[in-house]
Amino acid sequence: GRWGTSFACLLAAAHHMSVLSPARLTTLTSSSTSAIRSVRSAVRRSFATKVSTKPATAVRAIMADHDQASLAENPLASWKMGRVGGSGPDLPKWSSITAEHIRPAITAAVDAAVAELDAIEETLAGSAPTTWAELMDPIERLSEQLSRPWGVVSHLKGVRDSEALREAYDEMQPKVVGASLRIGQSRPVYDALVALKANPDSWASLTAAQQRAVECEVRDAELGGVALDGAAKTRYNEIATQLSALSTEFSNNVLDATKAFSHLATDKAEVAGLPHSALEQAAQTAADKGKQAGATADAGPWMFTLDAPSYMAVRMHAKDRTLREKVYRAYLSRASEFSQTSTAAEGKGDNAPLIETILALRREKALLLGYASFAEVSMAKKMATLERAEELLEDIRARARPAAVRELDEIRAFAKDAGAPEADTGLMQWDIGFWSERLREAKYELKEEDLRPYFQLPAVIDGMFALAGKLFDIKVVPADGDVEVWHKDVRFFKVLGADGKPRAYFYLDPYTRPAEKRGGAWMDDVVGRSTAMAAPGESVRLPTAHMVCNGTPPVGDKPSLMTHNEVTTLFHEFGHALQHMLTRESCGPVAGINQVDWDAVELPSQFMENWCYDKKVLRSIGKHYETGEELPDHLFEKLVASKNFGSGTRYLRQCHFALTDLELHARYTPGAEEGGGIFAVEEKIAAKTMIMPAIKEDRFLCGFGHIFAGGYSAGYYSYLWAEVLSADAFGAFEEAGLDDEAAVTATGAKFANTVLALGGGTAPLEVFKEFRGREPDVQALLRHNGLVPAAA
Repeated sequence: GRWGTSFACLLAAAHHMSVLSPARLTTLTSSSTSAIRSVRSAVRRSFATKVSTKPATAVRAIMADHDQASLAENPLASWKMGRVGGSGPDLPKWSSITAEHIRPAITAAVDAAVAELDAIEETLAGSAPTTWAELMDPIERLSEQLSRPWGVVSHLKGVRDSEALREAYDEMQPKVVGASLRIGQSRPVYDALVALKANPDSWASLTAAQQRAVECEVRDAELGGVALDGAAKTRYNEIATQLSALSTEFSNNVLDATKAFSHLATDKAEVAGLPHSALEQAAQTAADKGKQAGATADAGPWMFTLDAPSYMAVRMHAKDRTLREKVYRAYLSRASEFSQTSTAAEGKGDNAPLIETILALRREKALLLGYASFAEVSMAKKMATLERAEELLEDIRARARPAAVRELDEIRAFAKDAGAPEADTGLMQWDIGFWSERLREAKYELKEEDLRPYFQLPAVIDGMFALAGKLFDIKVVPADGDVEVWHKDVRFFKVLGADGKPRAYFYLDPYTRPAEKRGGAWMDDVVGRSTAMAAPGESVRLPTAHMVCNGTPPVGDKPSLMTHNEVTTLFHEFGHALQHMLTRESCGPVAGINQVDWDAVELPSQFMENWCYDKKVLRSIGKHYETGEELPDHLFEKLVASKNFGSGTRYLRQCHFALTDLELHARYTPGAEEGGGIFAVEEKIAAKTMIMPAIKEDRFLCGFGHIFAGGYSAGYYSYLWAEVLSADAFGAFEEAGLDDEAAVTATGAKFANTVLALGGGTAPLEVFKEFRGREPDVQALLRHNGLVPAAA
């Protein structure tokens, strides 16, 4: 959840968002994600005022209308959002919260927020605040009364979905959006912020981080429609409400389509080629979901789903071409007119019409705000411009395409040499993953399953924490049992500083649960670092994050045995969490990931991925689950050698996603007769970004939650933009010498004191320059991925 204090974030939270992992080739799940500090955004702004008894009186009057005894017993309504002192953190009572708690808690929070705003606006009519303490601290404290409970609800919807919870969420969402709009468009509050900027003495009294916080609030208020009046404001608010509901519906459709598909195999010939670990998981799924008591890996039956571990195992390893085709077609057609589900047959669950409506509403919203396109609105809060983003994508596309052509030719030739019948008729999309993996195995003498026994989750976690300790001078220790969690598999940890005192806390939800949990991986905040939200007698509230993955779960007595890609995803999300947790900025609106430009937010996450190919780190995380043996040198060397296998294809595909996103939001006119619709736009982009033509049922856009139900609309390019930053940042460690422990530690301290510590209180480009001593350079990205010679 990388949402700052802006009004846009407020509305985003109303339909559940957070920082996501990219739609990798190996994990094409497009989960939108989780929750957050959204509401806090505009709400924060709106509570700006001098300290007054009127707001408190107004809230007491409103709350008197609610059943206080019931609210006190409601675990959602009674949470104090970290403002309770004690020996441990004050965090949500996740396992105690049920769907029945949502309506009364959120209704009370909405009513209190609106009443407080009314009183604040009355106070502002008399005098304007001139200091940070008068203006911004009350905003932060009071805004969280609405944003934090709603963030809990949004998170639970992502990880513990149910019909009852979904019904309560859908009922409350319009109320949250309505309150958010009322708050975010408060003209008296906006005028107070502008007046603070215009007062030389007041402005000079603020720290640089506080000044950036105010500037971001003013910008986000303007993007949130604060200057609109009359019919324009009414229409803007209608659009905002519709977009929140549509995003939720989009995400629900993807989750429902994913859950609806399953294939039960009973013939052992049908599962030939699948590794034993995949067969174990498929047998367990057959027993749990398919009610096939006694299913075993050796005898079956085996059930396959569209959940990432199951889907990828079939695509990469199943010799049965019919099975590969069935699973591939089902995945690419999720939530579309081609979905093989009962809802699709009834004409429900098709996201294509929703996409058209979403794009039309976003375009109308942009025009109301005075922008030519929604892409321009998106870029107003990012490092890049539309022109610079497309220039970067074209540069990478032009370098990646020739490599991708060579890679496909090599796969085709390999399949033909292997005597594959499909090589004579022409490989199809469901063949490429299988034969690509066979080529990689032959070329590097490395099978994914050779690595899996060495990547047991407990050892990977220990090694990842050890790396963070060396680089950033922290210690991560288990704290399971100290707080409530939302599922028995969820872990809880605390982060200690060099002085042994807590600096932060975080949850880890590692395994897939397709019946109730969104696909993909994401990180979000539970609470952020803040002086204004400190408990009585304490100087600062410490941050807490949650990391959510969909990795391979344990089977029987075996621990979770991970693919290297799953290891990389875990490191990615930990990088996000580190930026949230290790911030030294205590100004809440810009602490941690708050107000970090969206196209820079992936820097620490993608930076951490680089360590998954470092020999010392792999030795640390790679411990055989049965013998404890470290990852052998020959496997390490093969893994590193294969790192850039298929890099041209990977980057070309990322360019395809990003360019399609920008085209839809910058130049596409929804509903126009010419152009042929969204899929024609994607097909036109594909002429430059895909080597093989898509199949007729390819409806990837219908599952592309990143841009239609997440925070990446007109922003998917951010993954590649930030990867330029992260590769260049890792280059600093390479230049210092990865084998020089002292140099690595010193460079890690510099990274911690800049990229991780400064949060959104400093513009991302300035943060990067403070760490690297110059502006970013794309060459490290190209070099790391074999798209230019290593010496370049």
